Amino acid sequence: QVQLVESGGGLVQAGGSLRLSCEASGGRTFSTYAMGWFRQAPGKDREFVATISPSGSNTYYAASVKGRFTISRDNAKNTVYLQTNSLKPEDTAVYSCAAGFVAAMVSHLYTYWGQGTQVTVSS
Repeated sequence: QVQLVESGGGLVQAGGSLRLSCEASGGRTFSTYAMGWFRQAPGKDREFVATISPSGSNTYYAASVKGRFTISRDNAKNTVYLQTNSLKPEDTAVYSCAAGFVAAMVSHLYTYWGQGTQVTVSS
């Protein structure tokens, strides 16, 4: 019963930044869900990007984005964010958020998914 809607994607030049948002509605209390960001480029499998625990106290990142991306959440707004800095062309993908019981790096441990938002990085 959880609906997730991503926004904030777009076209940016290498080195630029975007802030992606994912707003949740329905389901149980947002603050009980771990949230994650995943991405999928054409012809590639979906890959883990970042995850955050329900309270926001714990975060984990893929090695490819650590130091450049930051995941955060505002439980009062039922929203999770992904701040993407120093973007590279290889970051180009559809970015999707997901909600689950635990903060995890594997997609099958998440129950609900948004439709995704396109991030395109030019060089």
